[in-house]
Amino acid sequence: MISEQGACRGLVSMPLNKRAFNYPLYAKEIEHLHVIFLDLLNIMEKCLGKMQDSSNLKMNGEGELNHTGWSQYLAILKELNNIAKLYKGAEENFWTVLRLGKASLCVLIVRYAKRTEDHQWLLQNKDVTDFESRRHLAMMMFPEVKEDYEELHEMLIDRSQLLSESFEYIVHADSDALHGGLFLEFKNEEATGPGVLREWFFLVTQALFDPQKALFVACPSDRRRFYPNPASKVDPMHPEYFTFSGRVMALALMHKVQVGIVFDRAFFLQLAGMHITLEDIRDADPCLYSSCKQILQMDPEFIDSDALSLTFVREVEELGSRKVVELCPGGKSIVVNSKNREKYVDLLIQHRFVTSISEPVSRFARGFADILSNSGLQKLFFQSLELEDLDWMLYGSENAICVEDWKAHTEYNGYKETDPQISWFWKIIGEMSPDQRKVLLFFWTSMKYLPVEGFRGLASRLHIYKSTEPHNHLPSSHTCFYRLCFPPYPSLAIMQDRLHLITQEHVGCSFGTW
Repeated sequence: MISEQGACRGLVSMPLNKRAFNYPLYAKEIEHLHVIFLDLLNIMEKCLGKMQDSSNLKMNGEGELNHTGWSQYLAILKELNNIAKLYKGAEENFWTVLRLGKASLCVLIVRYAKRTEDHQWLLQNKDVTDFESRRHLAMMMFPEVKEDYEELHEMLIDRSQLLSESFEYIVHADSDALHGGLFLEFKNEEATGPGVLREWFFLVTQALFDPQKALFVACPSDRRRFYPNPASKVDPMHPEYFTFSGRVMALALMHKVQVGIVFDRAFFLQLAGMHITLEDIRDADPCLYSSCKQILQMDPEFIDSDALSLTFVREVEELGSRKVVELCPGGKSIVVNSKNREKYVDLLIQHRFVTSISEPVSRFARGFADILSNSGLQKLFFQSLELEDLDWMLYGSENAICVEDWKAHTEYNGYKETDPQISWFWKIIGEMSPDQRKVLLFFWTSMKYLPVEGFRGLASRLHIYKSTEPHNHLPSSHTCFYRLCFPPYPSLAIMQDRLHLITQEHVGCSFGTW
């Protein structure tokens, strides 16, 4: 009833002007609900404040809870959000309370938000959440990866045909078959399990985003960032490969694998269904950005003199030849001047970064949506995140690998921390280059990129096992279990030699470890 009143006459103002109110019979109920809203909001503000002061919150969400009522807070806040939409000024008050209690709200989201519940209301204002809570909400849009092998989509891949065979398995699979997760084996290799799957994700994404494949273009100022190649349509297979790419990237996120690839801002905004502005193309096309900036900043008299000889057209290259495309109907005859230059720049950007790549973006989005629990959530997934959030989810930590953090998250089996072999091991790692450490990490775990939290963000701790192999044997690994094995080498020099061999890129990244 209050919703009807709001729809007809706007938000309900309090206190009520009963003479002007359409439903005088319900005035008491409307006033009473408003009082309840204010009382509950005040109580929740105090509860969030107490949470923030608690020792559990200081532990960043780790440890045992000390208040059983916390699990109900999100449900209460959701109802308060619904009521706030009915009264003038109530929404502002509601979100102000959540901003003040942001740290507590983020802990509630990570601990208590479940896939079976609707939490879209939490995505309305990103300033009340942090990266960890936004990641949690976004990840709940994916199905849960199954542990039962019978529910996994099985793939047997020949390494020499990595991309083509992976394409066949992923693109031609029913999307429901992929929702349980993946189980992978490489032909003629015994290794199976999560470590092999992590390696596959890394290899496939590196192949898909290889500039020589011409599917994606790297940003000149940041070679990690990519957007679809406008010229990709010349290959009739490329549309399906964009669907494949969307599915692979979504599956990597679902399996929580960092692949070392991130999206350009303009590409990210298109996937979110948002408008692209001049500032959004700075990384993707610095030259176009600079040119447009100059046009907008030019003296009005100079640009009105037609000294630039610009009209509403864009020159594009197709199949080796150049042609002129109108940015709007009759664009060839519309001269750019000081009054229409903003429109010209906007149309130029939209054609360059929207129209020219609309099909590959649409195909990629469709493939990505196939992996979500509900394909209709595709735009919401990207809208719920900042670009930096997605960077951290796909790329992981940009910091150099910290040896002390690595050491703190490693356990020993057969060795003791005080054994000379362990002391030598960490000394050698400490003297390695950043690239060598990455290769060793990949050999050990099938990961080149750590989560943004570092080693703390891994599913389990790392392990070093004492093996019974002769001293002339190289270390081996069981990447599924984050397990590195090596015999008790008799000297630092011998251990250094063995580790040097496995940290060569062509060795450490090509072992069939499991």
